[in-house]
Amino acid sequence: MGKKQYRVNVYENQYDLGGDVIARVRYNQNLDFWDGRNFTCGSTGRHKGLTKLKDGRYVLIHGTQWQGEKDYAIVISAEQALQEILKAQRLELLDTKKFAELKKLYEEKYLLEDDDLEEEEP
Repeated sequence: MGKKQYRVNVYENQYDLGGDVIARVRYNQNLDFWDGRNFTCGSTGRHKGLTKLKDGRYVLIHGTQWQGEKDYAIVISAEQALQEILKAQRLELLDTKKFAELKKLYEEKYLLEDDDLEEEEP
């Protein structure tokens, strides 16, 4: 099965993984980073990705390389999605059309300093 064809079940939240599947999304690991040996989300054998449903809700994908465990995805808020991008230090994702709303949220919430002031001499 090719990577582009692989889809993951989406659940309403992490506490209802046995509940109804509300969507299926294409698997990705766009929140992973290079740790010097492997691409990872910071936990051995685990991966994270972020995507967006057609209705605008954000989905956090949890991937695993552990035998007996399955990949899954959960719906998260825009704030949680932005936090995942910040923690993974993948700010380039904010420049994609899919995450334009998150870029706006980032600019409103985190770009509080005026860079011009730092350049002025005392």
